[in-house]
Amino acid sequence: MTTEGQIDFFFKPESIALIGASPNPEKLSCTILENLLKMGFQGNIYPVNLGYQEIRGLKCYPVPNEIKDKIDIAIFAVPASTVLEILNGPVENIKGAIIVSSGFREVGSEGKEIEVRLKEILETKKIRAMGPNCLGIYDTASKVDTFFISSDKVERPSSGGVSILTQSGSFAAMIMDEMANEGAGVARVVSYGNKVDVDESDCLEFLAGDEATKAVALYIEAIGNGRRFLAAAFRCVQKKPVVALKVGKREPGAKAASSHTGAVSGRYEAYEAAFRKAGIIKVESYEELKDACKVLNRYPLVKGKRVLIITDGGGIGISIADACEEAGLRVPDISIEAVSKLRKKLPAFASIRNPVDLTGSVKDEHYVDALQEAFGEEYDLAIVSLLWGPPLLSKGVAEKIKAFASHCEKPVLICSPGGRFSREMASAFTAIGMPVFFTPESVVRAAVVLCGGKK
Repeated sequence: MTTEGQIDFFFKPESIALIGASPNPEKLSCTILENLLKMGFQGNIYPVNLGYQEIRGLKCYPVPNEIKDKIDIAIFAVPASTVLEILNGPVENIKGAIIVSSGFREVGSEGKEIEVRLKEILETKKIRAMGPNCLGIYDTASKVDTFFISSDKVERPSSGGVSILTQSGSFAAMIMDEMANEGAGVARVVSYGNKVDVDESDCLEFLAGDEATKAVALYIEAIGNGRRFLAAAFRCVQKKPVVALKVGKREPGAKAASSHTGAVSGRYEAYEAAFRKAGIIKVESYEELKDACKVLNRYPLVKGKRVLIITDGGGIGISIADACEEAGLRVPDISIEAVSKLRKKLPAFASIRNPVDLTGSVKDEHYVDALQEAFGEEYDLAIVSLLWGPPLLSKGVAEKIKAFASHCEKPVLICSPGGRFSREMASAFTAIGMPVFFTPESVVRAAVVLCGGKK
C-alpha cells in the first residue's frame, strides 16, 4: 500500500472526473462516459478536456483543479506520459485515481521506469490508485461503471452478492458477460491491472466488511506482499467465503502473465499453501470459478459433503453420482423410512435410491415429493437434474422447487443438460433467482465449492 487510509471512497463515490473525456466514439473515454451515464451513477460527473466546453450536456473542465468539488475518483483515459504530467500538476482535490491507460510496466523497461515515477508521484500526492492498464470498477451497489467496453459487446450482470477481484481486464469482461447471459449477478467487479498501488489485499480488507458482498472470487496472476495478503484473506474468510483461481501455474502461463501485467509469478505450490492457510477455496479453472460465482450468489457454505441426487433420467443421475464420488463428495443411500413414503407418491417405475430416478412418467409435483421425503438430516445439499422430454413436465416445476428451497435451510442445485429447448425451459429457474448448471460436471463443481472445496 503506497499511501495511508482506506479505499471505501472507490466503492461509495460522490463525484467522478473523467480525464481525457471526448464525444468521439472512437475514443475509450467516450465509452466510459456512456457507461457511467447508462449505469445511473447518482453523483457528479466532471468531464476534463481542454478541447471542449461541454460533453453530453455536462460542463467540461480544462484541468482537474478547476473543479471546485472534491473528486473521489479521477478516471485517467490519456497516454501514460500525460498521466504523469497531470498528476505532477495541481491535483489536490483528487482522492483516488483509476488509470485505464496502458504503456507502463507491461510493455518493458521503458514502461517500467514510467510506472516507478507514477508510484513516486502517487505517494507524494497521497492519491490512492487502481491500475494502470486496467478496466477499473463495475459496481451494482454504487452504480459505477468505468469499463471502456460497451454493454453492447459485453453484457453487464444484474445486482448480486459476489464480488470479483482480478488483475486481468479481459477476464473481468469475460466472466461478467457470461454471468449476465446465465442470469447470475455481481456486487462489485474490480480490475486493478498492474497494481501500482491498490491490490487484492486492499480490496479484501474493504470487502470483508462490505454488506453488499456475500462472497469473493479472486483471479490471481501474482501477489506482491504475501504476508499482507494472507492476513487480509484470513480476516475476510472469517466473514464470508473467498474462492481463488491462480493462473500462470507453469512456465508458459507464467511468461504470459509477465507480459500481460508485468507480474512476477512465484511457485504454484506456495500459492496452494497460502490458500490453505488463509482458508481460501481453491479452484483450478475458469469454469470452476464461474460455477463458484453462480452458486455463492445464492447459497452459503454447508458443513458436510453428503449429496442427494434427484433426476428424471437414470443415466444423468449416474453421471452426477460418479462426478460427486470423484470430487470427494458422498452419495449416501436414502433411509428406509423415506423409501417407504416415496413408494406411495412416486411413479410405479421410479428408482427409489440415491440417485432418485423419477423416470419419463414424472410430473412437476414428483420432484417436490422426492425432496420433501428424502432430503432429510442425512444430506447437506441436493442436486436436482431435469431432462425436459417427459410430456407431463412443465416450466411450473421451477416455482414448485423454489417454494420448497425457500423454506429449506440447505442448498438445492439445479442441473439442466441439453440444447435450445432445455435452456429455454431452464430459464424459468434463473428468472426466479435459482442458478442453473448445464452439465453434471458443472453442478458438481458448484457443490464442491459449497462443501468448502477439495481437500
